[in-house]
Amino acid sequence: MSEEKLPRNILISVTLLSLAGQIAWAVENQFYNDFIDETLIAMGVPEFGPIAITLLVNITTCVGTLATILMGSYSDVIGKRKPILLYGFIFWAITTSLFPLSALFNIYGFGVVVFTAILFDSIMTFFGGMSLNAGFNAYVTDVTTLKNRSKAMGIAQITVLASLVIVYGALGMLIDFIGYYMFFILVGILVGVIGLIGVKKTREPKGLEPMNISTFQHIKNTFKKKSSVNYKNFLTVLLVICSWQIGLNVFFPYLIIFLKHTLGNRMMALMILFVALLISIMFSYPLGKLTNKLGRKRMTFISTLLFSLGMFFIGLSPELITLLLSGIMTFVFYTALSISTFTWVKDLYPSEGRGQFSGYWNLFSGTIPMIIGPIIGGIIAFNFGIKDIDSAGRTIFIPPDMLFFVAALVTLITLIPLIFAKEIKS
Repeated sequence: MSEEKLPRNILISVTLLSLAGQIAWAVENQFYNDFIDETLIAMGVPEFGPIAITLLVNITTCVGTLATILMGSYSDVIGKRKPILLYGFIFWAITTSLFPLSALFNIYGFGVVVFTAILFDSIMTFFGGMSLNAGFNAYVTDVTTLKNRSKAMGIAQITVLASLVIVYGALGMLIDFIGYYMFFILVGILVGVIGLIGVKKTREPKGLEPMNISTFQHIKNTFKKKSSVNYKNFLTVLLVICSWQIGLNVFFPYLIIFLKHTLGNRMMALMILFVALLISIMFSYPLGKLTNKLGRKRMTFISTLLFSLGMFFIGLSPELITLLLSGIMTFVFYTALSISTFTWVKDLYPSEGRGQFSGYWNLFSGTIPMIIGPIIGGIIAFNFGIKDIDSAGRTIFIPPDMLFFVAALVTLITLIPLIFAKEIKS
C-alpha cells in the first residue's frame, strides 16, 4: 500500500494534541497509583493498595468510556471537533493538578481517602475521555486516509512514548525533590499549554456537517446497522485489541510500584522506564511504515508473540540489566501492537459516525481491559504480594513477579480473534 504525505498543519496538530493528552494519561495510569501507594504506606495500611488501585482503575475507566461515547456523539451531532478539544483540554489540565488534594482527607481514614481519590480521578477522566478519546481520535480519522492513517498513528504512538519519557524521565524524577503536590501542578500546566497550542493548530475537518438529530438519538442509531460498516469484522478487530490490552493491564497499574520496591527506589525504576521508552520511540515511525508494508494482520501477529515474550522475561528478570533489556523488548512491541491494531480499527470506522465509534473503540481498548486486567492483577497482587520493610523503615507491600507471567499468558488470547479478523486492502 503506497503512502500519502500528511499535511503540515495536521502533522503539528496531531503531534501536540496527542502529546498533551498522553502526558496526562501517563500520570494518571502510573503516578496516581504510586501516590495512593505512598499515601497508604504513610497511613500504615500498604496491603490495601491493590484493592484501592483496582477500584480506582475500574471505576474511572467506566467514566472515561461514558464520556467518550457521549461527547463523541455530541461532536458528530454538532459537526465540530474543535469545541470538544478546547474545553476538554482546559478542564483536563485543571483537574489533573487537583488530584493530590485527596490525601488531605487521610484524617478520616483509609476509606475516605480512597473514595475521594476515585472521585477526583473520575472528574479528570471525564475530561480526558472528552478531549482525547472522543475529540482527538475522531479528528485523526476525519483528516487522514487509508494511505496515510498508519503514519498519523505512528506519530501519535511516538507521542505516547515521548509523554512517558517526559513524565518518567524528567518530571517523575523531580518527585523526590519537589513532592507530589508540585509535581501534579507542573503536569497540569504542561498539559494545558501544549493542548491549547495544539487546538489552535487544528482546522475543522471538511465535509463534517451538523446532524438534525439529538445526541441521544445519534447514540441510539449506533445499534441500527450502517451499510458502510462490516460489524462482524469491526467487532472481531475490537476483540483483538481488547485481548492484548487485558494482558497489558494485568501488570501495568502496578509497574512503577513493582520496580520501585524491587530495585529499592523510585529513581532507579524511572530510569529503566526512561531508557526502554526512549528506544521504543526510535522504532515508532519505522514500525508505522512496516505496518503499511506487512499489513495490519501480519504485523499484529508478530507483535503479539514478541510482546508476550517480553512480559515473560520481565517476570524472570528481577535485576537491573535484565529488567532493562526485557523492558525494551516489551515496550517496542507494545508500540508495534498499538500502531497496527489502532490503525486497523480506524480503517473500519463509518464516515458518518467517527466520533461515536471512537467511543466503542474506547470500550474495547480501555474500559473492558481496564476492568478485567486490574481485577486479575489485583487478586494476584493481594494474595501473592509480599510485605517488607524498606530502607526508611516503612512497611511496604511488593507486587509479585507472577503478574508478568499471567499477563504474558493472557496476551496470547489475542491470537484467537486475530485468526478471523480481516483487513481492508484498498
